[in-house]
Amino acid sequence: MGGPAYDCLTNPLGAVRFSFVNALSSGYDPASSVGKDWGVVDLFRHYFSDESAISQVPVLDSSSIKWVQPKTLVRFRGMIQDMLGNEFYAGAYKDDSTWRTNKYSDVSQFPEGSSTEMQVWERRLLYCVPVPGQNQWTECSSQELKNRFLDLTGQNREKRVRVDEEMTDSIDSNALEAGLNGSPFKKMKVGEATSSASESQVPQSSGIPPATSTESLPCLVKMYDSPESDLKLNDVVEFLGVLTFDPIVMMDTDSLDENSDDLSEAESVQMPSAKPKSPQIFKEIRESLMKYLTGLLGNDHIASQFLLLHLLSKVHGRVDNVAVGKLSLNLIHLNKESMSIFGTQLSDALKSLLPFTQSIPLTIEYLNTASLGPKKDYRINRLMPGVLQIADGTHLILDETELQPGTLNSVGVENANLLKNLLECQKVEYDFQYYKMEMATDVQMLIFSEGKSNILPADLVLPFQPSQVNSLEVITPETAEAWRCYLATCKSLPHSIGQELQQVVENDLVAARQTDRSLGSQDLSRLLTMARMMSVSYGETTLSLEHWQMVLELERLRKERLK
Repeated sequence: MGGPAYDCLTNPLGAVRFSFVNALSSGYDPASSVGKDWGVVDLFRHYFSDESAISQVPVLDSSSIKWVQPKTLVRFRGMIQDMLGNEFYAGAYKDDSTWRTNKYSDVSQFPEGSSTEMQVWERRLLYCVPVPGQNQWTECSSQELKNRFLDLTGQNREKRVRVDEEMTDSIDSNALEAGLNGSPFKKMKVGEATSSASESQVPQSSGIPPATSTESLPCLVKMYDSPESDLKLNDVVEFLGVLTFDPIVMMDTDSLDENSDDLSEAESVQMPSAKPKSPQIFKEIRESLMKYLTGLLGNDHIASQFLLLHLLSKVHGRVDNVAVGKLSLNLIHLNKESMSIFGTQLSDALKSLLPFTQSIPLTIEYLNTASLGPKKDYRINRLMPGVLQIADGTHLILDETELQPGTLNSVGVENANLLKNLLECQKVEYDFQYYKMEMATDVQMLIFSEGKSNILPADLVLPFQPSQVNSLEVITPETAEAWRCYLATCKSLPHSIGQELQQVVENDLVAARQTDRSLGSQDLSRLLTMARMMSVSYGETTLSLEHWQMVLELERLRKERLK
């Protein structure tokens, strides 16, 4: 034969059955395997060893669901909002004397009759949602994906051989054996995700809507051969798998709840492909980004310096209840008028630079009514999402400029405590009715307020002092991509302090403590965090004396403004 007798893109279940038959001929025993992978992962890994192949797979969203066909391969990018445990299914059965499999299928098929030999296997269920606050630049064009998909299916339609239950004698096994020898595409897992209207029982959070669109497309992902430790709640994952859903139910609802079968787990969505290489390139990109941020902030150069350090912050360790690496920022002296200008411009700019951004209006009414913390509903056995159930790496703007005097009710007090705990400890409390559990997270928090926030005591408080309102600068796509890549790369860099500089830093911290007795351990730790951010902003992984002195000078200027 000229090639494999299946099409992994338009007939993935045929490819699964083909590999199952091939495994049986090689001695695979469904009765003793407990559903262990028989070569499906390697088959699809080889198929997608070419990066151009995976680009042909449509991304499942509220637009593509209108034209993507059931039982074809799709990608779903989302956040794990709930982990529903495991379910049992009829994984394999004997049809007369021949073994068949239902793995990666939502509907289990097997002949009726008590004499049927059947193997019950297990799979994991994950409820996934579009990443809260995911910005449009991280997404592919739905029309572009549709054109790729239709072009590819048109090319394959005539030459594709359908693989069904009677295919056993028509396959050239050498074709598959030759196809398995190749470089692996990426770490892959086997799973499957399905969709049914019953999942639409889950109500939307009363908080802020996704930044991408008003339509939500959740997905029930069914995972196979995946260790439980590999994925956790709120992870952002790209799944590759077979789409199954009920088209009749979908025609009767505007609130779509679709699911995609999962054959693999890939990386997060937000990481740009190209990375800056040399410190000189880092410096050049930093300079252009700083110029842009300074313009947005009305030529307040000090505020733009602190904003950049804030944008590069990341929790890189935990000591007891302290999240090491966080750097929240509170810009004060902002009122409704200035917020409408500078706050709006900055918020829009961050949406174009960062993968996930959210905004919360800190008003009495909002705090008294919003559902910020996730809560378990045991009636439907589902974790109900809260506004603060967000992905690691999310940037959160909290606008306190419209906060008026008022009284917080019990819900408001609870919400205020949730926000304070998130800011101070980088943890969100989940309410399981009978007990509460704190989940670690990593969220950048930027607070706008007229005076120092009493609700959210940020790591850095800086009076905002713009000198003028600048016209918006037009940014080319290439420049925006360079800035995104710069921010993502800097955050991922390791960092250390050399032995020679350690003594200098220690002496400076002791001197600072002697000058200002109000300085505590948190203040000294914050200076070290700022030093780390300053170094990585220049592409350096080791703190230099120059960068340390720049941090001390920035801190001096900040304190001057606070006087």
